[in-house]
Amino acid sequence: MRGASAYARVGVESGVMSASPHQLIVMLFDGVQAAIRTARLHMQAGNVAEKGKAISKALDIVNMGLSAALDHERGGELAGRLEQLYAYVSRLLLRANLHDDERSLDEAAALLEEIGSAWREIGPQAGGG
Repeated sequence: MRGASAYARVGVESGVMSASPHQLIVMLFDGVQAAIRTARLHMQAGNVAEKGKAISKALDIVNMGLSAALDHERGGELAGRLEQLYAYVSRLLLRANLHDDERSLDEAAALLEEIGSAWREIGPQAGGG
């Protein structure tokens, strides 16, 4: 099992190293959705510790990935609005964790999916790659 995990990690790391900025953002959106799905499964199973880890991972992706990647100089008002949306998503994730609130997870996932699907539709030309 450890070998498969290491192999998957190398694959992800290789993908990150060769990804364009656009692809990196898409990977962040994919990663946050996976973390939210994992959190939901652990929430439903009553596994508090693993739910907390998954929500922490989702929060890290939103705050240290998506929000940190915003270019306020070039993005202007849109970057500011996305920053507010990411802050709201973070509050939803915290509420989900504190209160075992699946609806908050659902809302966070839906908001992030809307933005993520827009990124996918934009295509790689937008990210310089």
